[in-house]
Amino acid sequence: MHRDSSPGDDDAGRGGVDAVLFDFHGTLAQLEPLTRAVALAAEVCGKQLSPLAVTALADAIGAQGWLGSGMEPRVRPHFAEAWADRDLDEDSHREAFTELAAQAHGVFDGLAEALYDRLASPEGWVAFADTFSTLVSLKAQGYPIALVSNIGFDARPILRRLGIDRFIDAWVLSYEVGYCKPDEKIFYAACHALDVEPSRVLMVGDTMADAGAARIGARCYLVPHAEAGRAVGLDAVLRLVRGGC
Repeated sequence: MHRDSSPGDDDAGRGGVDAVLFDFHGTLAQLEPLTRAVALAAEVCGKQLSPLAVTALADAIGAQGWLGSGMEPRVRPHFAEAWADRDLDEDSHREAFTELAAQAHGVFDGLAEALYDRLASPEGWVAFADTFSTLVSLKAQGYPIALVSNIGFDARPILRRLGIDRFIDAWVLSYEVGYCKPDEKIFYAACHALDVEPSRVLMVGDTMADAGAARIGARCYLVPHAEAGRAVGLDAVLRLVRGGC
């Protein structure tokens, strides 16, 4: 499945695209399975949990809306301010997600903090199966690439460990630039960093916030949800930049 919003195809045999912007989470990489993260976080806390206990905890934390769970976050008043600022400030990001996890049934002292550390760790992420090949092909064809992410910590070490940081020409991270998608300013910042006209850009993401790039005249492509390590449909990006459907 692909959802394509386009101002139109055109010249130079490149489908009107001179540069590509990529979202990070859900587009290039996914968090490791929550059961694995919970088990490893529990070990940091000195606890060896049974597989049943790990599954129960992971289900409870996922139900709170943990990143990648697909569930609506259950934000309570005592951390609502941190949640609102989570992608603009590192401390707010940590507070927002640790408080979100801590309210789940069965979470013991230290687990929420250890789980957050796993989330922010390069070891806690897995690239999609088609990420590397897509980025290699784009760079081989001369397309500049920017990472445009709503994130409250530095994604560079994660992409470095995944072996894909070298493909990124510009890093436009919300907590560094002060804007979050779908704010037009974050997309303009990416275009400026790559020195490309907005109408000549393809934004690749997985949420309607990413599709906000259409407001500046960019083409947008949204990938479907996929589990860590699976193909997510990035092969379509290569067709789109060439002007295919």
